[in-house]
Amino acid sequence: MNKEFLSMLEQLEREKGVKKEVLIEAVTHALSIAAKKIAKITSFEEDVRVEIDRDKGDIHVYIGEKEIVSKEFGRIAAQTARQVIIQKIREAEKENIYGEFKEKIGSIVGGVVYRVESRAVILDLLGKVEGIIPKSFLSPLDKLRMGERVKAFVFDVKKEKGPQIILSRRHEGLVKKLFELEVPEIYEGIVEIKSIAREAGERTKIAVFSKDEKVDSVGACVGIRGSRVKSIIEELRGEKIDIVRWSEDIKEFIKAALAPAVVSKIELDRDNKRAKVLVANDQLSLAIGRRGQNVRLASKLLKWEIDVRSKEALEDEIKNLGKIKSIGKKIASVLVDAGYRNMEAVAKADEKVLSKLKGIGLKKAKSIIKEANKAIGEK
Repeated sequence: MNKEFLSMLEQLEREKGVKKEVLIEAVTHALSIAAKKIAKITSFEEDVRVEIDRDKGDIHVYIGEKEIVSKEFGRIAAQTARQVIIQKIREAEKENIYGEFKEKIGSIVGGVVYRVESRAVILDLLGKVEGIIPKSFLSPLDKLRMGERVKAFVFDVKKEKGPQIILSRRHEGLVKKLFELEVPEIYEGIVEIKSIAREAGERTKIAVFSKDEKVDSVGACVGIRGSRVKSIIEELRGEKIDIVRWSEDIKEFIKAALAPAVVSKIELDRDNKRAKVLVANDQLSLAIGRRGQNVRLASKLLKWEIDVRSKEALEDEIKNLGKIKSIGKKIASVLVDAGYRNMEAVAKADEKVLSKLKGIGLKKAKSIIKEANKAIGEK
C-alpha cells in the first residue's frame, strides 16, 4: 500500500501538475484530524504528529509519544490526495477562465440567457462561466428571455469566490464592436471609427472615416440595402443609428453630425471648443431633436459645445435688445452672442463681466444694465 501510495502521488504530479509536497502536506493535515477522531481526542492542545517517509511511503501517526495504528490511515491518505487534486483542478480552471476573460475586457461575447433576476440577467457563456448583466447595464429596449442568444460588452472581470464576468448592453463599446464584426472594412482597418455618442435604447451616432478614397466609409457601414446596419439595429433591439461621415474640417463635421437638419451658418470658438450654429426656423426642431437629443449627441460626438439657434429667433433677440437706449444693433449682436438673449438677462448681468465684451467698457456696461432695468420697469 505504501509503495502504491507514493506511486499514486507521483502519477498525480505528472498528470495533473500538482506538486507531491503539496499533496503530502494535505494528507498530513487530514491524517492528524483523523487520528484525533480515531483516538477520541477532543482537546486541541493534544500533540498529534504525522510522519510520511518520502522514499518508502510509510505512514506513522503519533499522539504524544504513542503511535496510533489504523487501517483507515491508508484509505484517508489516498482519498485526501484525490480531493486535493480535484480542488486544485477546479482552482486552475477558475484561474484559466479568469485569465481568458480578463483579456476580453473591452470586447464582446455571445451567450444564452438562462436566468432573469430582478437585479440582473445571467448569461451562460459557452458553458464555461456565468456572465452577469446588472440591471443598470441593460438597454431600456432589452426584454431578454430565457434561452435567448445575445451579445454583450465585457465591462469588467472580478475575482470573488470564482471569476465574475460583468457584462454591459448599455456601453457604447458594444456598438463599436458590433460594427467591427459586421463591417470587414473596419476590422481590416480601412474604415476607422473616430468617435461614438450613445443614449442606449434610443439613438447612437457613430463617426467613421475611410483611409482609402475608393471606399465610402458610410456606405461600407450601411451595407447593401442596409444589410450591415440592420443586423446591428436588430441586436440593439431597434435602437436608431446615425452613421456620420467624419471630417477634419470641423464645420463639415458639425453639419454631418446635425443631419438631417440643414445648417445655414456656423461660428467657431476653437479655443473653448464651442460652436454657434444657425439654421432656418423650419430646421430648428430637426437640428435640436426630440428633447434636445440630436444636438446633445452631436456635441458628444465632436466633444464640442454646440449651440443651435434659428436665424429668425436670433434676429428677434437682437431687435428686442436694440430697444434698450444706448444699444445699437452691433452691441445687441455682441450681447446675444455672449448669451444675453433678453432684457432680463442683461439687467441681471455683472457689470465687470459685461465690460469685457467687445466694444463695451465699464461705463457702457453700467449704462446698459441701468437702461435694461428701466425698460423692464416700463413694461
